[in-house]
Amino acid sequence: MSIHFIGIGGIGVSALAKYYLAIGAEVSGSDLAHSEITADLAAAGARVILGPHSAFNLAQATDRVIYTAAAPKTNPELKEAKRRKIPTQTYAEAVGDLTREFKTITISGSHGKSTTTAMTALVLEDGWCDPTVIIGTKMPEYGDSNFRHGRGGHLVLEADEWNKSFLHYSPQIAAITNIDAEHLDTYKTAAGVEKAFTEYLAKVPADGAIIANAGDARTARVVKKFGGRVKWYSADSRDGTMVKNILKVPGRHNVSNALAAQAVGRALGIPESAILQALSRFHGTWRRFEFKGMFNGGHIFNDYGHHPTEIASTLAAARERFPLRRVWCVFQPHQYQRLKYLWSDFLNAFDLADRVVLLPVYDVAGRETAAAKNAVNSEKLSDALAARGKRVSHAASFTDATSLLRAEVRKGDAVLLMGAGDIYLLADDLMK
Repeated sequence: MSIHFIGIGGIGVSALAKYYLAIGAEVSGSDLAHSEITADLAAAGARVILGPHSAFNLAQATDRVIYTAAAPKTNPELKEAKRRKIPTQTYAEAVGDLTREFKTITISGSHGKSTTTAMTALVLEDGWCDPTVIIGTKMPEYGDSNFRHGRGGHLVLEADEWNKSFLHYSPQIAAITNIDAEHLDTYKTAAGVEKAFTEYLAKVPADGAIIANAGDARTARVVKKFGGRVKWYSADSRDGTMVKNILKVPGRHNVSNALAAQAVGRALGIPESAILQALSRFHGTWRRFEFKGMFNGGHIFNDYGHHPTEIASTLAAARERFPLRRVWCVFQPHQYQRLKYLWSDFLNAFDLADRVVLLPVYDVAGRETAAAKNAVNSEKLSDALAARGKRVSHAASFTDATSLLRAEVRKGDAVLLMGAGDIYLLADDLMK
């Protein structure tokens, strides 16, 4: 079997490519630029082609093409596959097929999916289930990989709602961390998001389980329709107090994430001792409150948070971990569309930061509109935050941000570099 992946460097597509490498398939793939992920795939045996997409990238022996949903219909490799009548699937369609080959546990929700998926994977591993894992981040326990090849019959999968991807999946157990007004370029309204989650949960069979956060109002409203299949968890429960005492990662949101993983373990009959052991050895994942080093005596963290709810939760966790210290939020907005849809929420998101530094918006190719770009930008957000009394600066580039931080960060500060774009590279600049 020879499979070609269009967009092989993506965090989800790359994990699926690693799965096929693990079962002995020949894997090739293309991506526009080099990254740690493409380098890892090449080292694992994939043929990775970097640079502009081309019909010549498809080997003659290619049996199947799997492509990122971000690839346009005009992509030359996709067009060549169709010309040669090679079967094609989106990433979500291909993963959907996989979910029907395993006893699949999906982790979905607007926030906390990756962390909860990682915790759940460790719970199943310590519970002797030997799971296969596909996750949208890198885990240190798996050699900084976003994939684990297990020999058991379980698949632990991070189920993303963007572009309605999760509607292709067939979970036996579905855990939901929360439901928020997110991916409004796809859903338009919060009601549209709720409708999609309702469709998704309807795929859980009668003998399956829905793991749901009782502390999230939208989740409670959607999930209550499913009756006896639902197993609730709450950060305000006695379990929440117990889990908080063993966790190595800060924040109420992480207590909630851990309780979801605990509930999955219980649904599978995993011993409580194994569940607690797994949660206690979780130290975080790539770009989730990830400590990078010291700069000017300040602690530098990378965090993927890009939605107002995520920003507020992470700042609260920083306050918990660094009481009586200055907390910085260096934020790179991700997508003009998101900034426009959630403008009023962004104005409140930074309340717990002492200093805010805003970088230019990370432009997401193929997901932007001219109207959004004309309506909002980082400079306007900076002005609006300043008008509310927030101490905020705008940095036109990573170089400018580095200069500002070098001049003003002092010993004991906590500096969070936040966003879903390439802001994580700023940490590399600071560490130099």
